[in-house]
Amino acid sequence: GVHRQVLFTTVGWFVGYYLIKRTEYIHAKLDRELFEYVRHHPEDFKTAEKRRIGELLEDFYPVR
Repeated sequence: GVHRQVLFTTVGWFVGYYLIKRTEYIHAKLDRELFEYVRHHPEDFKTAEKRRIGELLEDFYPVR
């Protein structure tokens, strides 16, 4: 009946809430570890020089 629907909805909401919080925690922990690694090893993550868009694209030659 209706009481089962309310019960399953409530249980599903709490389980979903717990799973979302757990995945957010895992992703935050991974981000923190990766950013800490990047901060301690800047020689592995050098920034590339900026290039203009014309240097990135090939010349366009229409085919007739």
